[in-house]
Amino acid sequence: MSKTFYSNATLTTLQSGVAEYGLITNGGIAVENGRIAWCGDLNDAANKFKDWPALNLEGRLVTPGLIDCHTHLVYAGNRAKEFEQRLQGASYQELNRAGGGIMSTVRATREATEDDLVSNALRHVDSLIAEGVTTIEIKSGYGLDIETELKMLRAARSIPKLREVQVRTSFLGAHTIPPEYSGKPELYLSDICMPALQAANEAGLVDAVDGFCESIAFNTDQIENLFIKARELGLPVKLHAEQLSNMGAAKLAASYAGLSADHLEYLDSAGIKAMVEAGTVAVLLPGACYSLRETKLPPIDEMRKHSLPMAVATDCNPGSSPLSSILLAMNMACTLFRLTPQEALAGVTYQAARALGLSDRGMIKPGLRADLAIWNAEHPAELSYRIGFNPLYRRVFGN
Repeated sequence: MSKTFYSNATLTTLQSGVAEYGLITNGGIAVENGRIAWCGDLNDAANKFKDWPALNLEGRLVTPGLIDCHTHLVYAGNRAKEFEQRLQGASYQELNRAGGGIMSTVRATREATEDDLVSNALRHVDSLIAEGVTTIEIKSGYGLDIETELKMLRAARSIPKLREVQVRTSFLGAHTIPPEYSGKPELYLSDICMPALQAANEAGLVDAVDGFCESIAFNTDQIENLFIKARELGLPVKLHAEQLSNMGAAKLAASYAGLSADHLEYLDSAGIKAMVEAGTVAVLLPGACYSLRETKLPPIDEMRKHSLPMAVATDCNPGSSPLSSILLAMNMACTLFRLTPQEALAGVTYQAARALGLSDRGMIKPGLRADLAIWNAEHPAELSYRIGFNPLYRRVFGN
């Protein structure tokens, strides 16, 4: 039986969700067998934990372990050349139509071995772990054939065997249409995407189903057919929605009780209201806006007005968001989208857990996993305030 008592800490419990930090300045946390057994003011602990192995945190800040709820970090190759082309005026849509973009990564990923994919992914995973991340969502979608989609998901599933981190996988076979099915999206979905999803689910490789609903990818009718299949398999859905235009994708995701709709630069009031009613979380991805130099930003004020839950993630991918720093994503969410530091922290803890359908983490609360991040900081706003600075002292992973 494993027991540890962490004393003399400033706790950021987030027990009220998003309303406030939930600070306890003279705090302690009792961890037993990977779960939080108690947390609160040390004066209330009395002598209950006096015989437990103890660690004095000397006033350091403690937050829930951070959660990156939207990544594409299993892939091969890189797209640095396209970064140059974008700086020379090419748009993201133009690069995709010319055979670059997602398809350039698809070609490299199809050629890579599973070991190659794992080795490359671990570089990003290690960067996230070093910044206090304890849970990562990883998508497929760079295979677009049955064999490679399964290979990507197997690679993602193997990461927790190599690192102390939890991984949630999302099947993203509906990422784009491969050249061999150009102009035939329905045929691609029926011949490749649906069978790949079926096989991945039978192999226990899928936690959720995702898609890219956009003019350069799939329309709402096509995505709905995918969601019907997901429902048949008992899998929750999420969706890349309203990134480059408003196609009603967020409303579609909400109609299927989607865990999240992600990007949302072109989200409208109807989409917001549908998401609120369904409990669908808005996942904000400032790294993509930054990298693509987008001037159209998600309607944050309207989201706040309707109390739409907002998560924040890196969108770590080789093209539109080559970002593997959750702390920088928090800073970008504040500087680019004008989130408050409190909203940003809730966005990578409590709200990010909701976006993955996880109720056992994201707060410091008895009964939850003891996923914790201990920081050389006095106040949680420091985590969003600094740029290129990592104040992590220690990470606690509740096995």
